[in-house]
Amino acid sequence: MNKTAKIYVSGHSGLAGSAVVRALQRNGYTNLLLRTHAELDLVDQRSVFEFFEREKPEYVFHIAAKMGGIWAAMTESAEFIYENMMMQSNVIHAAHVNGAKKVLFVGSTSIYPRNCPQPIKEEYLLTGPMEPTNLSYAIAKIAGIVMCQAYDKQYETCFITALATNLYGPHDNYDIARTHVFAAMIRKFHDAVNQGQTDVELWGTGTPRREFLHADDFADACLYLMDHYDDPAIVNIGTGEDISIRDLAGKIRMAAGHTGNVTWDLNRPDGMPRKWLDVSKLSALGWSHRIDLDDGIKSTLRWFSEYH
Repeated sequence: MNKTAKIYVSGHSGLAGSAVVRALQRNGYTNLLLRTHAELDLVDQRSVFEFFEREKPEYVFHIAAKMGGIWAAMTESAEFIYENMMMQSNVIHAAHVNGAKKVLFVGSTSIYPRNCPQPIKEEYLLTGPMEPTNLSYAIAKIAGIVMCQAYDKQYETCFITALATNLYGPHDNYDIARTHVFAAMIRKFHDAVNQGQTDVELWGTGTPRREFLHADDFADACLYLMDHYDDPAIVNIGTGEDISIRDLAGKIRMAAGHTGNVTWDLNRPDGMPRKWLDVSKLSALGWSHRIDLDDGIKSTLRWFSEYH
């Protein structure tokens, strides 16, 4: 990408999008097209097409998504499938019609089958049933992947797709009712310490295993793929290292300085038993993560303390 190229980042104010914006700015890109939801509703086809026709972005990072933790996915499943399919369809088609040079479509590794072999290779997508609590999001994002691949095949575009593992870091959604496990633990342990609460309750059994990637590492990988990858086949973005939810809670609890009790609500769902990525494809391209989980927890707690 030329340093002055027009680059559109959807979802630029969220966890992943804001990290991509920081990475672009850090690397000297000066012509970023950024729009808030109030300025550009990606569900509105006319607004999206008018924006692309007017601005003609050369590169697109499509990161905006309707997503959240298990509870949000279960209670807002209609919005999850409708809004995600509308946003990605509008952006992908508008990018094609207006001659975008390259699009990076970002999804989540939660769209892989619930019980697929570990570590998860890219070719395991669509080889088995998906996690029921996340079905609407998964179906929508799989449709986006197929759409990018179809446009590549029929129109010879360069629309690539990456699936990110669980992200964490600054500008995450820390609303307990809507967020995912990492941010929820940051909020709960931080608040418990600051409010003098003895007990912290967490969901499920604590036995599922997850992989966590700092948003700044994710952003670095996105820029790397834009510069080094042109294949329509999906690519995993992750660390290749996982941890149990119970052990993650222990790390965040210690970093936050909580000394009270932790209880587990066994009536709450666990989600997928394990999500551990095979990142050999991305490693072979020459990229690997840099931010250690313990360091990432500490920096995220510092950010949360400052802005909340």
